[in-house]
Amino acid sequence: MSDQAAYDVESILLRLKELVEAGRSMPMSASVLVNREEFLELLEESIATLPQELRHSRWLLKEREEFLSQARREADDIIEAGRVRAERMVERTEVVREARRVAQSVVDDAEASGRQLRHEAEDYVDQKLAAFEVVLERTMHSVQKGRERLQVVIEPEPEPDADSDSDYEPEMEELPVSIEVEADLEDTFFDQDAR
Repeated sequence: MSDQAAYDVESILLRLKELVEAGRSMPMSASVLVNREEFLELLEESIATLPQELRHSRWLLKEREEFLSQARREADDIIEAGRVRAERMVERTEVVREARRVAQSVVDDAEASGRQLRHEAEDYVDQKLAAFEVVLERTMHSVQKGRERLQVVIEPEPEPDADSDSDYEPEMEELPVSIEVEADLEDTFFDQDAR
C-alpha cells in the first residue's frame, strides 16, 4: 500500500468522522442526522481509493474458507488412500506369510510321507528277500540230498573166469536213480509263485 493511497483513505475517513460528529443529534437518542448523499459519496470515494492489495486480500479472505475445506477434503482423501494402501500391504503380507506356512506344511508332509514310503518299501523288500532266502536254503538242501543220492558207489565188476564161457555177458543191474523233490519244497515253490 503506497503512502499516498494510505493518506487518501485516512483523509476520507477523517471527513466521515467530522460529518458524523457535526450531525444534529436526535432527541433522546444516540443517533445523529447526516447528509446521506455527502456520506455515501465519501464512502464510495474511500472504497475507490482502497489499494488493489487490500481488495485482493478481501477476496482471499472470502476464498479462504472454501480453500481450507477443499484442502481438508484432499487431506482426508490422502489419509484414506494411505490407510487403504496400508491395509492392502498388511493383507498381502498376511497372504504371503500364510502361503509360506502352507507351503512349508506341504513340504514337511511330503518329506514325512516319502520317509514312510521308503521305510515301507525297505520292509517289503526285506520280507521278500527273507522268503527267497528260505526258498533258496530249501532248494540247496534238496539239491544236496539229490546229489548225495546220485553218488552211487560202483563196485568193480568181477572178472570173468577163464573157465567160463567166453560169450557170457553179465547182466547189468539197473540202479534205482530217482530224484525225489521233497513235498515241503514243492509247496514252497508253489507258494512263492502265488506271491
